[in-house]
Amino acid sequence: MNVESLREYCLSKKAVEEGLPFGEDTLVFKVMNKIFLLVSLGSNPLQFNAKCEPDKAEELREEYPAIKPGYHMNKKHWNTVIVDGSISTKLIKEMIDDSYDLIVQSLPNKVRKEFM
Repeated sequence: MNVESLREYCLSKKAVEEGLPFGEDTLVFKVMNKIFLLVSLGSNPLQFNAKCEPDKAEELREEYPAIKPGYHMNKKHWNTVIVDGSISTKLIKEMIDDSYDLIVQSLPNKVRKEFM
């Protein structure tokens, strides 16, 4: 997966917006103004931060050396994923989906109903 395919996948989700609020090196994806994914545009290989349920975050870090505690994020709830070929595209998409879903679940009920 490259940055363009990651971007396209994120933008295919309902109500997602992208921006560069932290400078031109970090692309941020939000749903209803809440961040669910950050991509480092200057990194090689590609790296991104995704929100994750804490227990699952720990499991992923133990199983995959390319998944680390979230860089500049709450280490309990965020992972940094290094896209170096050691993680399948399927798993990468699952992590993006989980991050998006966690944010949607945190939205107020009235807003969350729009996603169902």
